[in-house]
Amino acid sequence: METKDSNGNILADGDSVTVIKDLKVKGSSIVIKRGKTVKNIKLTDDPAEVDCRVDGSSIVLRTEFLKKI
Repeated sequence: METKDSNGNILADGDSVTVIKDLKVKGSSIVIKRGKTVKNIKLTDDPAEVDCRVDGSSIVLRTEFLKKI
C-alpha cells in the first residue's frame, strides 16, 4: 500500500509537503492557506490520508491536496 501526493510522488513518514488549495477545517474557524508547508507528516492506515501538525493542532489531511517538497 503506497501513499501518493497529488502529483503521484510516493510519501513516507517524516516528509515535508505543501498544501495546494485553501482548506477549511471542519468544526473550527481555522483555514489552512495554499502554500503552507507542513513538516514531519505521519502516514495512516488509509493511503488517502496523512496525520500532521499545523499551527499546533494535530489534524488529518487528504493527500489529494498535498504536494511533496
